[in-house]
Amino acid sequence: MPTQAKQRLLNTAEELFYAEGIRAVGIDRLLQESGVGRASFYRHFASKDDLVVAVLGDRDRRWLSWLRESVEAKTGDPAARPLAVFDALADRFARKDFRGCAFINTMVEVADRGSAAHQVADRHKRRVIEYLSELLIEAGRSDAAELAAELALLVDGAIVTAVREGTPDAASRARTIAERLLATP
Repeated sequence: MPTQAKQRLLNTAEELFYAEGIRAVGIDRLLQESGVGRASFYRHFASKDDLVVAVLGDRDRRWLSWLRESVEAKTGDPAARPLAVFDALADRFARKDFRGCAFINTMVEVADRGSAAHQVADRHKRRVIEYLSELLIEAGRSDAAELAAELALLVDGAIVTAVREGTPDAASRARTIAERLLATP
């Protein structure tokens, strides 16, 4: 169980990194906003990069849990769940604090594919594809792996488009495209 100081650092970092970007937020700002001292910071994290990795790891678990719960709440029909992903995304895109995908944002900011932060973000995207594949298998699709990768592309495209347009409409447009993909035998 994380200490209170560590949890404050994680919460503050997640909020600031998501709202302003990883590079825009320095250690001094994190310490000031979290109320955690420098020595305490370095007791918990060797560097800002380590904090970024921890934040992304926590967010990965919570986001995937949110997606699973949201999709299950949208429909009990396994055949409808792959499309319910886009309905869940529409809800997310409509939130006032929506600023895209923390993992896409990280990969853009930390372009070095070998960096730990980039790898955690990439792992998250792979886990989303695995989840989509599970949904497609449960829906009876024999081409689940291929379709999951295509749906993930639609998910990511919808996320970026929602940021660009400032509306949740991209989710419904991506859902329409997904319906056409799923209608193909």
